Amino acid sequence: MNEIIFFGLNKYPILFKNEPNKITKPIQFKFENENENENEKQIKQISSGPFATIFLFKNGKAIEYLRDSNQNPKKIQIENIQKVSAGHENEAILTIEGNVFAKGKDIYYKNPKEFINISSLIEDKNDRIIQDVISGDSSIYLLTSNQNVYGIGDNYWGQLGFDSETLQKTEKPILMMKNISKIFSGNTSDCIFLLNSNQELFGCGYNYHGQLGLKEAILQAKVYKLTKFQNIPKGKIIDIKGGFNHSIMLIENENENENPKRKLYSTGDYKSNGLGKAQDTKIFTEIKSPLFENDDDILKISCGQYHNLILTSKSKLIVFGNNDSGQLGTGNTNNQAIPIQIELPKLRFNEDISNYHISCGAYRSFLYYSPLSFSNLEEDLIKLFRRKEFCDISFKTKNGEIIEAHKLILKYRLNQNQIEKLEEIISNKSIKESNQIFEMIYSNNSKINPKLYSEIKEIINSNEKIEETMKRIYLNEKENENENENENEKDFIIERKEKQYKFPKLILIMRSELYRGMFLSVTEDKSNKVTDYSELSEESFQIFEYWIYSNQIKEGIQITQEIIEEIQIGIDYFQLNQTNPNLFDLLINKFKNQN
Repeated sequence: MNEIIFFGLNKYPILFKNEPNKITKPIQFKFENENENENEKQIKQISSGPFATIFLFKNGKAIEYLRDSNQNPKKIQIENIQKVSAGHENEAILTIEGNVFAKGKDIYYKNPKEFINISSLIEDKNDRIIQDVISGDSSIYLLTSNQNVYGIGDNYWGQLGFDSETLQKTEKPILMMKNISKIFSGNTSDCIFLLNSNQELFGCGYNYHGQLGLKEAILQAKVYKLTKFQNIPKGKIIDIKGGFNHSIMLIENENENENPKRKLYSTGDYKSNGLGKAQDTKIFTEIKSPLFENDDDILKISCGQYHNLILTSKSKLIVFGNNDSGQLGTGNTNNQAIPIQIELPKLRFNEDISNYHISCGAYRSFLYYSPLSFSNLEEDLIKLFRRKEFCDISFKTKNGEIIEAHKLILKYRLNQNQIEKLEEIISNKSIKESNQIFEMIYSNNSKINPKLYSEIKEIINSNEKIEETMKRIYLNEKENENENENENEKDFIIERKEKQYKFPKLILIMRSELYRGMFLSVTEDKSNKVTDYSELSEESFQIFEYWIYSNQIKEGIQITQEIIEEIQIGIDYFQLNQTNPNLFDLLINKFKNQN
């Protein structure tokens, strides 16, 4: 059963048939005909623009409520959806395979209601696998797996990074910038923020109210060129959200002597009340409020056209901004210049608040429940942590309860001294807290419990994903590794044409139902078996080996039709655990792009 809380404009589209146009108090949202379609599936994401609201479910399917749909949701005829993004009059759909389908008058004016594959229009065929997508007010931005950013749509305000006299609009993605790790914008925003791996921030687009926060461009209504910020507050940029006249930024303080603390900043026009303070500002300045207590922290931010939602670690929902349509959930339509906390209906799920998410439409707001889902190997590791068959190290909690883990997985994250420090931490925690600590170590996901993560982050070796660690250790990408110790953990042999490859059973269990059944069976002989894969070509076997460790396709191998056919047979033989992304689909996509 889904849990979705709604407040705000019940129009364009109408979401509730028997409710007023303005819903000023938070109420439970329920789908029509919930038991007859995908709506009974668990919600994954909600994205809402001025004229459309999209609900994405964890089964990879989505529905949209449109301005002219007469309150009847329409199924989006695209499978394996990973993310949805609704802009002003455009929508974008990102699939698990890395394709982006979009529609809108600024994207394809001949048929603005038809989804087209805009990622396939990127000229560089090797740059067509998309990692992230954002629909702005009149443009769509694509971040590729090669960390390049493309823009498509309107460029009147320079939001694509070019002079609008030179480029008014484009129906083909154009390269904006390379070497970018994150993109930020808003569904009613005509500006874009780009962040590289060195935490250098760039921006361009609509700046009439100073919503870019670029001190160097205070007097410019249009910033045509991606400009580097010279004056952003110190700390790690967590998120940036843009409205029509303002932008908000979430930054984490990284002072070594303190626990991480997040602070909120805003820039733009205060008259529409989106700044959280009663004065204009042309650069990002801090929003100060007693609601942001020292022992409370900001988890998530969301920005509508003129309003904002803030969710904190103490389950506070904080709001400020324009409230003409009741989008602040205060019970009235009075604007709110400074942050206030609103009351919510009793949440049905007694779970960590990080399982809840916020989403602002232009004039509406959502709070919804969506438990964290881990992807690829990290999802498998969480599942494995909950199975005790291969646990080989124990820790005692403060109540004397025993919690077990896997030495091999802890080795990816911690050295011996750090494991001893972990033992000390666990001895002062409850069994619930201890489970959360191990899940964060296994998955490297701090959102499970940010407060607890601040206690263990210092003992974790690195911030890299565990798949990268596995590649370093087992594909000889780590120097000075203790080979004897490493070899002892490689306790199963796979043979191919008289050549032997050693794998840890633990890894094979996570990746393959074939080996999971072999090693976990009650009757099966669990001695070191040799499996012969002579029928696979060297290239195909390299793809399998690399995928088993990293869930990625090995670079440098030319994909052929023969390899694809071998892989298809191999997937069935391995009974490969096909977590997203799907290996076969990615190979097909890569094959098409290289031809």
